[in-house]
Amino acid sequence: MEEAKVYFTDFRTVAFGDGLPTKLKKLIKAAGIGQIDMDGKFVAIKLHFGELGNISYLRPNYARAVADVVKGLGGKPFLTDCNTMYPGSRKNALEHLACAWENGFTPLTVGCPILIGDGLKGTDDVAVPVEGGEYVKEAKIGRAIMDADVFISLTHFKGHEMTGFGGTIKNIGMGCGSRAGKKEQHSNGKPHIDRDRCRGCRRCQKECANDGLMFDTARKKMTVNQENCVGCGRCLGACNFDAIAFDNNAVNELLNCRMAEYTKAVVDGRPSFHISLVVDVSPNCDCHGENDAPILPDLGMFASFDPLALDQACADACLNAQPLPGSQLFDNMKKAGFVDHHDHFVNSAPESEWRTCLEHAEKIGLGTRNYELIVVK
Repeated sequence: MEEAKVYFTDFRTVAFGDGLPTKLKKLIKAAGIGQIDMDGKFVAIKLHFGELGNISYLRPNYARAVADVVKGLGGKPFLTDCNTMYPGSRKNALEHLACAWENGFTPLTVGCPILIGDGLKGTDDVAVPVEGGEYVKEAKIGRAIMDADVFISLTHFKGHEMTGFGGTIKNIGMGCGSRAGKKEQHSNGKPHIDRDRCRGCRRCQKECANDGLMFDTARKKMTVNQENCVGCGRCLGACNFDAIAFDNNAVNELLNCRMAEYTKAVVDGRPSFHISLVVDVSPNCDCHGENDAPILPDLGMFASFDPLALDQACADACLNAQPLPGSQLFDNMKKAGFVDHHDHFVNSAPESEWRTCLEHAEKIGLGTRNYELIVVK
């Protein structure tokens, strides 16, 4: 496969000149976003709204810049993300939207509607075939995301405690999966029920198509029939009381491969464009209800039609940067007995692993790791 083009601009601005949102608009226009026919088309802009308590997520100003460019091309943009598998402030559409609003994302601030991709309870998904998939044959993707005519990802590139970094592939693959889709990527197992939290409402049982749930009439609590349960995750979205959980027991390499295959399901067969900002490079995911000090400097904004080349370019830029004093990465490197992996992401989170994600993405035809970096002034 020939080299992909990845466009880059730094975060430098001139006093009394254009701000960063305007610079982002210039970048994505130079990268060719205008080549996509958006006239009258629904355009999904996938991003992370940030967990409550976390302040390292991308600010709404960047989302507004992308939405403005899309509208200028005749498109009908909406911001979107899917509900989380874990309990938190984004596990259903009502809480997810309230979280987004509290973090500054409203139709007024971003200039377009905000839709939660997998519906009220995280169960509104579509089974999307994965061409060439080795681990996933049909990905469970939020319906609103798949209904869009054009797909754009806007990613906050940062560290991650499991996958090394959270980049474009993670933003798309994990982020566009419904609650059941996230479960499929994260876990090989079956659910367990916290009896203290279970209210005995039996909503989850109505969602189960495999007789995987049994109601204990004496205790008025739900239980899991391990023999019948297929681990589909549908019960997750039905429970309003966080009584159902899955163990996140998929090894990192398997998680990486599944994320790549989910990403391929989302982008195959329709125009897509990808943007990644290496800023506030926190050591952990924006799903945390807090954020630690950045491990690396703010490096710049990247854009490409190729999501894999984009992740590779961002990773390369990070690996060539110097760790920031006072960060988790810097402190780890000063510990007695430190083993240098010559990899900032692994040095920051030694249990993490990221290369298999990019290798598998290239293997299944998601894109290429070979790229030409084009600097936009």
